[in-house]
Amino acid sequence: MNLAYYVVDAFATKVFEGNPAAVFILPEWLPKDLMQKIAIENNLSETAFAVKETDSYSLRWFTPDREIDLCGHATLATAFVLFHYYEPQRTSIVFQTKYSGQLRVTKEGGILSLDFPAIRPEKTAILPVYEEAIGAKINEAYLARDLFFVLDNETQIQQLTPNFSFIKTFEQGVGVIVTAPGETVDFVSRTFFPKLTIDEDPVCGSAHSNLIPYWSSRLNKTQMTAKQLSARGGFLECTLADERVIIGGKGVLYAKGTCFL
Repeated sequence: MNLAYYVVDAFATKVFEGNPAAVFILPEWLPKDLMQKIAIENNLSETAFAVKETDSYSLRWFTPDREIDLCGHATLATAFVLFHYYEPQRTSIVFQTKYSGQLRVTKEGGILSLDFPAIRPEKTAILPVYEEAIGAKINEAYLARDLFFVLDNETQIQQLTPNFSFIKTFEQGVGVIVTAPGETVDFVSRTFFPKLTIDEDPVCGSAHSNLIPYWSSRLNKTQMTAKQLSARGGFLECTLADERVIIGGKGVLYAKGTCFL
């Protein structure tokens, strides 16, 4: 069996920026264990698999370790592939997902916009182990799927050197999001997921489901710009629309080829 695949840098303006994801558009679902093996072989933070339904696509995401419930950058990467190679006439694609419901991606010019549920994290205690793990003073701590720490400024975020072994021991949260006001954008962030074998996610779209409601309330605005301050970096256009967030960015094709199974 031969399968076409693509590698797309999501939330990027050129290759080697943003967050890379592998994308497979399948005629029908492969066995779960085979999709997991493909994700392991790709050795990227996420591999996305999509199958066309009547007027939408079913979508699943795999890390090298497991299937996950939501991935923003791999959703954007999948939409990029569909818009460019499968459905060039369309300006909107709907994805059906098992754990995160219906997700929509729209295309306007070169910007792809993800329509995700807004997640409003609840305030939680700042434990000493949290500050020890990230090596910085935490001003506010929140919890939803991930732990979410608010720091003073962009320089602090840029200079963090987290202890990933400590983060793995946290009882709460799948990952850790750190954020602060930005200097040239509204807010900046970094995201760490050592429990998922991803020490730092270069650009995490799904984390902005938490970040956008928080910063919208704090800044009293619904349209914002954001940067993720990983080594690769990434730029996002962010909007709060009632109980949804719109996360916009560009994609760049890095590679396409054939997988021989």
